[in-house]
Amino acid sequence: EGEDSAAVTKASMPSEVEQQRALQSAQMLSNPPLEEEDEEEEEEEEETPPIDEQEDEPDEGEQIDDQEESQEEEVEDVGDEEEEEELPEDEEPLEEEDLEEDEDLEEDEDDNAIENGSENSLIFGIPKELIPAMRKAFSNLCTSPSGVLFENSLLQVGVKHEYVGAQGRISVFFGNLHSSSLQHFKVKVDQPHHLRMQMQGTQDLLDDGEPDSAGCTVATKTQAKLLVLVEVTAPFDDAPSMRITFETKKGERHDYPLRLPLVATCFMEPVNLDPGAFMQRWKSLEGPDRECQEVMKLPPYSSEIDKPYMDRVSSIIVDGLKFGRCQGVDPTPWTVSGAATFRTGAKDSNGNNINVGCLVRVEANPKAKAFRVTTRTLHPLCSKAIKNVSLVSIKLAM
Repeated sequence: EGEDSAAVTKASMPSEVEQQRALQSAQMLSNPPLEEEDEEEEEEEEETPPIDEQEDEPDEGEQIDDQEESQEEEVEDVGDEEEEEELPEDEEPLEEEDLEEDEDLEEDEDDNAIENGSENSLIFGIPKELIPAMRKAFSNLCTSPSGVLFENSLLQVGVKHEYVGAQGRISVFFGNLHSSSLQHFKVKVDQPHHLRMQMQGTQDLLDDGEPDSAGCTVATKTQAKLLVLVEVTAPFDDAPSMRITFETKKGERHDYPLRLPLVATCFMEPVNLDPGAFMQRWKSLEGPDRECQEVMKLPPYSSEIDKPYMDRVSSIIVDGLKFGRCQGVDPTPWTVSGAATFRTGAKDSNGNNINVGCLVRVEANPKAKAFRVTTRTLHPLCSKAIKNVSLVSIKLAM
C-alpha cells in the first residue's frame, strides 16, 4: 500500500518541465501578443475620425444653432441697409427739440409764406391784401411819369420813367422802411427779345443768375438804385417782370414778383388828324387782325358818366397814352378819338425805322354806365396793347 500511494503521488504531481509549460501558457492567455494589440489599436484609429473631421461635421444641434445665428446676422444686415437708406450719412436724425420747432413753424406759417427746401426756412411773398393796391399802382404808372410801384412795412419801390421815340430811361428806387438792414438784396429784370436793355445800379444789386451772388445790403432809411436804358424793336403786349429778393436780420426771406410799367403806349408819338383823314385811315384798317374791341361796364358804385368824367378820359388818351386828340370826328360829346405812331428801333431793308400807325376810339354810354374801346393798327399786338391800357386807365378815372 505504501508503494502504491507513493506511485499515485508521483503520477498526480507534474514534473518541473510540465509546470514551466503550464506557466508559459497561462502567461500567453493573460497577455496576448503585441501584434494583435497593434492591430486592435489600428482598428480603433480607423473607427475614430481625426479632430479636424470632427470639427467640420458638427452635431445636428450645433448645426441648427449656427443656422439661427447666421439668419440673425442677415436680418441685422438688412436692418442696417434699411436704416442707411432712410438716414443718409450726410443727415442726422431729428431730435425731439427739432421736431417741436418744426411744428411751431407750421402753426405760425403765414398764408403768403412759401416753404423753401430747408426745413426751417420760409419765403414770404406779396400778401394777398396788397395785390389790389399793387395793381392800381402799376396801372397808374403806365400813364404817369412817376409814382410808387409797391409798398409794405419793409420796402418801398418807386419808379420814374421818360421816353423819346423808341428809347426810354427808367429809374427804380428801392427804399428800406424796416428798422434794420435788408440783406442779400437782389433784383432780376426780365429782358424779352423785343427790348434792348442796358442796366446799372448799386453794387451787387443786379442778380446775374450766379448761385454765389451775395447781393447788396440796404441799410435802414436808405435806398438802392437801378437805372434801365431801353429801346423797343417790335410791338408787344406784356410788361417785363422784375423780381426782388432779400432777407431780414431775423433770417426771413422775401420774394416779390413785380412788373415794370413798361408798356407799348410808352413808345407812342401823338399824331393830329382832321376828321376826314382820321375816318379815311380808320376805314382802311378794318379787319380781324387789325381791330381789337371790348366793352366794359362800370361797377354800380362808380360815379356817373358826365362831362367831367369824359374830360378825364380825354386827358388819359392824350397825356397818358400819348395819342393826338382828333376833334370833330364825332358830333357827340361821349366819344373820344385819337391817333399816334408806335416807334421802334428796328430798321427795314432801306435802313428806315419801322413804325406802326395806331388809332383809338372810346365811346361812352351814360345810361348803361359802359364804355366801348376800339383800336385799329397794322399790328395785332399793338391793337391789343392799346386796348388793354385804355380800359385799365378808364377804370382809374372813376
